[in-house]
Amino acid sequence: MALQVGDKAPAVLGTDQNGNEIKLADFAGKKLVLYFYPKDNTPGCTAQACSLRDNYADLKKVGYEVIGVSIDSASSHQKFISKQNLPFNLIADTDKKLSELFGTWGEKSLYGKKYMGMLRTTFIIDETGTITRIMLPKEVNTKNHAQQIL
Repeated sequence: MALQVGDKAPAVLGTDQNGNEIKLADFAGKKLVLYFYPKDNTPGCTAQACSLRDNYADLKKVGYEVIGVSIDSASSHQKFISKQNLPFNLIADTDKKLSELFGTWGEKSLYGKKYMGMLRTTFIIDETGTITRIMLPKEVNTKNHAQQIL
C-alpha cells in the first residue's frame, strides 16, 4: 500500500548522488518537495528538473526544499546535476525501496506494451514530516512544475 496524504514520510529517504544518507530530519522545519521521475537526461525529466531549478529561489523563499528521486545510479545523477546545474540533491533509488514505499514504481504502458517503471509523482511533505499533497503522473506538468507547487 503506497503512502497517502496524511501519512508520515519515512525517517530515511535514501542516498544522494554523493553517497550521503538523506534523512527526513535533515529538513525539520521546512516543507519538502520530493519528486520521483523516470530517468536522468530525458526530455520530460530535464524539463521538470529545470523548472524546479529556475524557480528554486522562489520555492526556498516560501520554505520548500527540493529532492529528486529516480532509480538511476549516483554517477548518472552527478552527471545530470552537473549538466543541468541543479541546486538540489537527487536520490539514487537503485534498489527501488523508496519508490515502492511511495507507490511510484508501477505498471506503465507505451504503444500498448506494458512494463514496469517510475511513475512521475510529486509529494509535498510539511514541516512535521506529514505528506500533505500528492501530484499524480497525469497532473504533473514538467515544464511548469515549480508553478504547480507554488
